[in-house]
Amino acid sequence: MTEYLKSAYDKSSLSVAVITQNEAENLPDCLKSVAFAKQVVVVDSGSTDDTVETARGFGCEVFLRPWTGNFGEQKQFALDRCTQPWILVLDADERIPPETASIIRNITNNKVTTAAGYSFPRKNFFQGRWITHAGWWPNRITRLFQKDLGHMTKAIVHEAVHVKGHVEALNVPIEHFTESHMSRLLIKIDKYSTLGAQEAYKAGKSATEWTAMLRACLTFLQGYFLRLGVLDGPQGLTLAVADAVNKYFKYAKLSQLCKQAKKESHFDETR
Repeated sequence: MTEYLKSAYDKSSLSVAVITQNEAENLPDCLKSVAFAKQVVVVDSGSTDDTVETARGFGCEVFLRPWTGNFGEQKQFALDRCTQPWILVLDADERIPPETASIIRNITNNKVTTAAGYSFPRKNFFQGRWITHAGWWPNRITRLFQKDLGHMTKAIVHEAVHVKGHVEALNVPIEHFTESHMSRLLIKIDKYSTLGAQEAYKAGKSATEWTAMLRACLTFLQGYFLRLGVLDGPQGLTLAVADAVNKYFKYAKLSQLCKQAKKESHFDETR
């Protein structure tokens, strides 16, 4: 941490935006990997562990904002507090390896650039293994952009950076250490499937338990066999099952939302 603070004189014209909730375990390595940035903004949504204290100890600008149930809004809140010409969006379980950091420094310190933003392939590490199939590699994402040319989409979940202008594809990766503890993975599936169902419902979509099951089966077949997740060993099987379970509960919850809305509509009509 002291090295992180000592290097303040040699910072790039870059703001890093991170949103957190109970990320004390992941956050230190994330922040160490972006020690070259002049500003790191951390927006916390009610952590009960040492996340906030950890962020402040690294010299981050910390803002407390209650969770609204919308990832896009939460990240945009963080972007709005960034002050540097360039912004890098990171999750707490992501890292910028040295070769990527060097490229980012060159981009942000160069006042002349033809790109409005940059995308990276994302390397996903799960249960002791880098995942290289089933769409997990290269998992290309846009994360670096000029401050005035980018913003977050308003998606409740699976939000993304939208850039006005040319986005150049870089070949250096962002590393993602995805949740590997099974109990916490199930909690994550529950959270994301709920948000996904809410987003689908707002978009006017509908589902039944049978279509939920069909989507889950197709998701597993696609990830494990068609996209060769089978080649990633036991970890590939676990991820394929997790993706299928997430898909099932997303559409099963959507079915419940549709039934509840129909019931309420019927009740209003008979009043």
